[in-house]
Amino acid sequence: MIKPLTGNYAAAWGARLARVGVVSAYPITPQTTIVEKLAEFIERGEMDARIIRVESEHSALSAAWGAALGGVRAFTATASHGLLYMHEMLWWAAGSRIPLVMAVVTRTIGPPWNIWTDHSDIMGQRDTGWLIMMSEHNQEVLDSIIQMFKISEDPKVFLPGIVGLDGFILSHTTEPVDIPDQDVVDRFLPERRQPYILKPGDPLIMGNIPSDLRDNVKMRWDIHRSQERAKGVIRDVDREWAKLTGRSYGGLVERYRCDNAKYHIIGMGAWVGDMKEAVDILRDMGYGIGLVKVRYVRPFPGEEIAETLASSKGVIVFDRSVSPGSAGPLYLDVLSHAYIHGVRVPIQNVLAGIAGIDVGYDDIIGGVTMFINALEEGRWPLPSKIQWYFGGGEWWP
Repeated sequence: MIKPLTGNYAAAWGARLARVGVVSAYPITPQTTIVEKLAEFIERGEMDARIIRVESEHSALSAAWGAALGGVRAFTATASHGLLYMHEMLWWAAGSRIPLVMAVVTRTIGPPWNIWTDHSDIMGQRDTGWLIMMSEHNQEVLDSIIQMFKISEDPKVFLPGIVGLDGFILSHTTEPVDIPDQDVVDRFLPERRQPYILKPGDPLIMGNIPSDLRDNVKMRWDIHRSQERAKGVIRDVDREWAKLTGRSYGGLVERYRCDNAKYHIIGMGAWVGDMKEAVDILRDMGYGIGLVKVRYVRPFPGEEIAETLASSKGVIVFDRSVSPGSAGPLYLDVLSHAYIHGVRVPIQNVLAGIAGIDVGYDDIIGGVTMFINALEEGRWPLPSKIQWYFGGGEWWP
């Protein structure tokens, strides 16, 4: 069934098809219509679930985590300052090794107050232990919600997961979305699995102060190992989904026109669509350019990116957030993993789209050609390996 859906409604449909049993809800722009649509499904009897209305985002994740601890497939959603308010509970959910799924509709962090998209909120959760992915379009949102439940509930993983989508660019934009039949999803997604269940009358201590501080170290190390194991699970799940629906996203990364590419663009999220348009135009202009779309920032696909970049003459990484005093977080991951795997190639960081500033394919072309021309003319490094784009054709430094 193909229906016109916003990104938020696609997320809600994903949770419905995954047979979520508990939804915890607290409104925040631009996420609110996800939980509103789920409330409609439940009220109409189209979804066998309970919705918990809470007083804050902190409580929203606490309630979802509590339901998941009790053995129920649980889901919530948030954005921006709501995600920051949840931050403490993200650590508890991952540290308890309880699988659950949350949609994050990305939005700028204030001040000044801003409702438009950038990736500061979701990228600020990289160290919590959650699986984190970003969607390019609404079909990927729906498919990724369903896939994330299967990935997070795999015994090799047992970690919660975030599915990100860009605020307004996807959340409130309507696209045709293929909604799979419920029996297809049921064949794909087995009954819920988790490492343990909290039950009345069956005492279990979780989260107490350890007598040996090395227990904390072991737990963090085990989360890290599970993130590494998740890479194989993500690839397998993508292949299985492709057999059922015909849709594959490449697992951790998607490569676009990378065959025989001399230069590469790296990005994630909705503006990857503009990057694909830019690549097509640049190819017509004679530039041998390819695109690496990063789907998962945790676990980070360092091996696959390094393999792709091994023969590259230059790489430009577009970040929609920045770690002030350092660089863009996606760039920092790409740079470090390229170095770890022995790839020595010029890598330029472009900070763009921050605070929701519009970035189109023509702006991406401008940044890429500036970099490639500088390389080929022997003018690289540029004045800074970090270029800021302020919109309207204004670049700095």
